[in-house]
Amino acid sequence: MAKFWYLVCMITFLELSKLAISRPEQVPTPPLPVLPLPTFSQLKWQQRELIMFLHFGVNTFTDSERGTGKENPSIFNPVGLDTKQWVTVAAEAGISLMILTAKHHDGFCLWPSKYTDHSVISSPWRNGHGDVVQEFIDAVKTHGGGGIDAGLYLSPWDRHDKRYGHDLQYNEYYLAQLQELLTKYGSVKEIWFDGFKGNEARNMSYYFSDWFAMVRELQSSINIFSDAGPDVRWVGNEKGSAGNTSWSTINSTLLSIGNLSVLDYLNTGDPKGTNWLPAECDVSIREGWFWHKSQSPKMLSQLLDIYYKSVGRNCVMLLNVPPNSTGLISESDIHRLKEFRTAIDTIFSTNLAEKCTVKVSNQRGGKGGGFGPENVLDNDHVWTYWSPKENKNEHWIEIKVPNAEEGMKFNVVRIQEPIGLGQRIIKHEIYVDGKKVVQGTTVGYKRLHRLEKVLHCRAVRIIVKESKGLPLISSIGLHLDTYWKP
Repeated sequence: MAKFWYLVCMITFLELSKLAISRPEQVPTPPLPVLPLPTFSQLKWQQRELIMFLHFGVNTFTDSERGTGKENPSIFNPVGLDTKQWVTVAAEAGISLMILTAKHHDGFCLWPSKYTDHSVISSPWRNGHGDVVQEFIDAVKTHGGGGIDAGLYLSPWDRHDKRYGHDLQYNEYYLAQLQELLTKYGSVKEIWFDGFKGNEARNMSYYFSDWFAMVRELQSSINIFSDAGPDVRWVGNEKGSAGNTSWSTINSTLLSIGNLSVLDYLNTGDPKGTNWLPAECDVSIREGWFWHKSQSPKMLSQLLDIYYKSVGRNCVMLLNVPPNSTGLISESDIHRLKEFRTAIDTIFSTNLAEKCTVKVSNQRGGKGGGFGPENVLDNDHVWTYWSPKENKNEHWIEIKVPNAEEGMKFNVVRIQEPIGLGQRIIKHEIYVDGKKVVQGTTVGYKRLHRLEKVLHCRAVRIIVKESKGLPLISSIGLHLDTYWKP
């Protein structure tokens, strides 16, 4: 009898063990990623959406856009400079990263570099003991509320320094200043390089590989921007406008800094690209990059249009807001920034889809498998998502008003992909009550379709026509933009 009960217990134990092992095996796993993928720093950068450039220097005092390098440092005297005001303005505008021009093409340095006296040390500001970069960094730390990071721009083209044009000497000088900026001032989240130089510039080879290696050594979590990356690429224009098709992927071997023959390629990216290199859309709130008394900020409608063509096309919008000669951001610019932030919040704070039912063509792991349509209406736009089954059928997701008599009014459709698993969607279409209203291509982190008129409907269906691997959708929104007057 004892032997019998021993066998019964053993069988029961084995069956329970089998059950315990099989349950986790039944939980559906995420689909494989589609390479290439963003780094942690690139993913955080993408989620910023809106960042700020601050062009400030001797040009601010000469009513010039491009300094000659012959300016007397004594003209730099922003008697009311208050970097805390800059940060407060940025915070109220929803900015999470501010990039300051530590040195522009004129060669004047906003910090007391020990490698040149063409800097604040030779100016009357703070009696020659000032440091704009330090005050900027301190303000970001103390007044940014933990939600704002700092970035710096160090112009390769230097119209003042006599070492420019002598490859070895100038590259040593540039690297020395780079080390100053990245060791003296704490954490920097983006460093900005460009290959721009005027036709009159002396022949000069930049040792970009050496510069990038030094940056990586000194600040491992930084994103390096240039025409060609390696972390963030230029969008190919200074209008703040990405291509209607916009891939975060590209082949970096086809790029080179300062090469103007690849502007269209930079603007659209490459579906077959082997590098994750998303685009940053730089544009100024005014006509010029530096402050000019005669200029005014762009209209709100212009800024919103740029937002749709940058953030709404899978990019980050870098908006330049230049401090004036007093050292403050001008009231007219502050007013426009407040209008801009209010408009963005008004448009996107309400998602009409949240009151709707969501149906899909099918879902990975079946109902309750963790990849259902409910994920497109949560607050995680990166790591929760709808995933269809692994088949080649057409994939669709439909948003429907529960009460057919009520309907809903909107003119913006928002679609987002979980780019942590790669960018996938190549072609998609949007149907409203059975009528096609959008013939779209890429989606990426965020795609905003602003329609030509307000639609009153009961159902919206998004169909993915073509994708790399399984199409994944992390978020969908239906919004009403009352500012839009087509």
